[in-house]
Amino acid sequence: MSGREHVEGMWTMWSRKHRHRGVLASCLAPRACGGAAGFTFIEIMVVVAILAILAALVIPRIMGRTDDAKRTAAKVQIRNIEGALQLYKLDNGVYPSTEQGLKALVEKPSVGVIPKKWKIGGYLPKLPEDPWSNPYKYLSPTQKGEFKGEYEITSLGTDGEVGGEGINADITNWNLDKD
Repeated sequence: MSGREHVEGMWTMWSRKHRHRGVLASCLAPRACGGAAGFTFIEIMVVVAILAILAALVIPRIMGRTDDAKRTAAKVQIRNIEGALQLYKLDNGVYPSTEQGLKALVEKPSVGVIPKKWKIGGYLPKLPEDPWSNPYKYLSPTQKGEFKGEYEITSLGTDGEVGGEGINADITNWNLDKD
């Protein structure tokens, strides 16, 4: 008796002993259901078709959200930069000037008003780039229409240019709650 016949015989004995478990137990044995073990080409094609339909439904929803995710990431980064600016002001009494820029949060400024209580190690580990790999723009003080603030942090958005609408709109610290 060959090894294969021995295994098939054991499956047959096992399935006879465990008939109370139903049809599934007898169909687990190779050739016990009348066919070869494995999946047919039709079965595989049905599974592939189902996966293709699911992918066609899910992928566009995921792919269309990347711009929204990047805009949200930019807003979170701007809030983090704002927190670092607040700490800078608490230590030094003023915000970094436009000339000093956001770099003053990472390295002690060497131009403009030199802070006397600048925190060793900085206020940010490194300057983040916006999600479109552009540097954030920083102005201090600022005047934007009726909005007057001590500083402005701006990401130029998807297009990397000033202005724009929709996904191309600029993201600034004073319009984070827009959209």
